[in-house]
Amino acid sequence: MGQTCEVKLLLLISSLCCSTNQAVVTLSPSSSQFFRGTSVSFSCEDDHSSAGWTLRRNTITGNRKECEDWGRQVASSCVIEALVSSDSGVYWCESTEGGASNYVNITVTDAPVILQSPVLPVEAGENVTLLCKTKTPSFNLSADFYKDGTFVRTTPTGHMTIHLVSKSDEGAYKCDIRGRGESPPAWLFVTGGAVLFEPSLTMLVIILIVVSSPYVVSTLLLVSIVRQRPTEKAPPVSLTTPPPGEDEEGLEYEDVVADVTTEHRF
Repeated sequence: MGQTCEVKLLLLISSLCCSTNQAVVTLSPSSSQFFRGTSVSFSCEDDHSSAGWTLRRNTITGNRKECEDWGRQVASSCVIEALVSSDSGVYWCESTEGGASNYVNITVTDAPVILQSPVLPVEAGENVTLLCKTKTPSFNLSADFYKDGTFVRTTPTGHMTIHLVSKSDEGAYKCDIRGRGESPPAWLFVTGGAVLFEPSLTMLVIILIVVSSPYVVSTLLLVSIVRQRPTEKAPPVSLTTPPPGEDEEGLEYEDVVADVTTEHRF
């Protein structure tokens, strides 16, 4: 259990930092699982040459062992002619200055079924194909695929393609061929791409407030300006009594004359 956790930790660190390394360890054939007796070749590749890089591994037989202890040096590659279970472990390249490449983990098994998957982290947005393979060659075998112990789907051809892979597709995959057996778990790592998330209700409310705040402020300013403008006043009403018209003056004058005439007759 402890070794499994250590392997997962190394692979996680590798997936996060391998883009800044100067070298990359590659396998041929490229797979994270192999049947016992299979031949495999390891290489340390960089932008210039493989000179100055040493291939090392950690397995149950020892740590930091070089190629000469467990394989055969062929040019710039290290070849294992026939894999055995004890070859399962973590492999990487190390420079003379102490720099390290990415880490890869391989599993060698006697199981009748393996899952061939990318041994290196894949870029987000790529298409990834997982192949469920039996030790005895066969074609068009139906296979059940699982991710982190949960059933994904059944394919009639024994391979499953993940289109436009993303971070959510990371995990431990395995396959099962009915009547043949089940593969060991194989880890799939995804690098790059944005981390997607579903916003919570609180986040949605905050976003709504931020987006609508300019309109709210503008409305409040407009209302404030309108309220501060002076209202239109009605024309003033005169409290003085207007002078009488000509008709009224004539009537009053006749009344006065009539009164005066009556007094003289008395």
